[in-house]
Amino acid sequence: MDAGLEKVVAAETVLSDVQGAEGRLIIRGKDVDTLAREFTFEQAASHLWAGFFDATPELRTALGEARVKAFERMKQDFARLAPLPEVDALRAALSLAPDRHDVAAAIDLVATMAVATGAIAQMKAGRTPVAPDASTLHGTDLLRMIRGEAPSTEEARALDAYLVTISDHGLNASTFVARCVASTRAGLGSAVIAGLSALKGPLHGGAPGPVLDMLDGIGAADRAEGWIRNALDRGERLMGFGHRVYRTRDPRADVLKSVVNSLPTSSGRLALAQAIEGRILQKLAAEKPDRKLDTNVEYYTAILLEALGIPRGLFTCLFGCGRVTGWIAHVREQLGTGRLVRPASTYVGPMPADSVAA
Repeated sequence: MDAGLEKVVAAETVLSDVQGAEGRLIIRGKDVDTLAREFTFEQAASHLWAGFFDATPELRTALGEARVKAFERMKQDFARLAPLPEVDALRAALSLAPDRHDVAAAIDLVATMAVATGAIAQMKAGRTPVAPDASTLHGTDLLRMIRGEAPSTEEARALDAYLVTISDHGLNASTFVARCVASTRAGLGSAVIAGLSALKGPLHGGAPGPVLDMLDGIGAADRAEGWIRNALDRGERLMGFGHRVYRTRDPRADVLKSVVNSLPTSSGRLALAQAIEGRILQKLAAEKPDRKLDTNVEYYTAILLEALGIPRGLFTCLFGCGRVTGWIAHVREQLGTGRLVRPASTYVGPMPADSVAA
């Protein structure tokens, strides 16, 4: 038995290859840094979805129109969503979307994720949700709806790069859950909601916020060594370091570090983060020489999203806005197998008395 399923091959996929030993991520034949540098969100979604639908429309126009429709559909429900925690509000919003298998439903789900995330951000700040602008790129409009003002070109490109970077990552927990739901022939909406529910957990998509809490706790580079030593003595996990698959540096961390460098608003926080990162890596190498603990995607995700003015409570929702395209691609791939996911288990409980006596 393999309790974490690391050695269990549960799917063949054309979508992504996570090479843990080499620290490399390939998404449909392209290295993640190439994809993040050269593709918009819409182009990356088309890249992931290629061949999984009979036809995929030009996504900039289709997503723009879908965002407008999603906003109109959700208007009457904003007041009911407002009191809920951010991810719970997003799940509730997704439950209002169509639960079909066609490309229109896929586009609607991506649009709903963005519109709901923007509305949640505004409502948590005590403001009225901002209507989408169908004419803009998806990532640009998402950031505008969250902040209530148009982002700069550099900011919009930075968010796009983030959404593309996290679009797919092998058979992670949320993707596996989405594929399990898909195998029952439930609709795309059911699978996406299941994926988001898995993403909510702090061991999966909930880690970027605590990275900032850690940096706030350290405060200054010259305090890092003592803070790190005390944290390790207490048995605490250092957020943003270590990964279940990678045995070297998470390649997405370097992509996002480069993106953060392009934002002038990140300079002070970035300098502190880099100084603390170096001290943490030195300490981990000395304290845990038998474990390969390096920087993961959450570390620079936190710095990037903070620099873009995204509230910490919205970080998991933002992750979902990027990963939803990958979930949808995996759902469509799983449907093609025609097989219900049904692993076996080993019973270790008590036996009936007559069985024991026999």
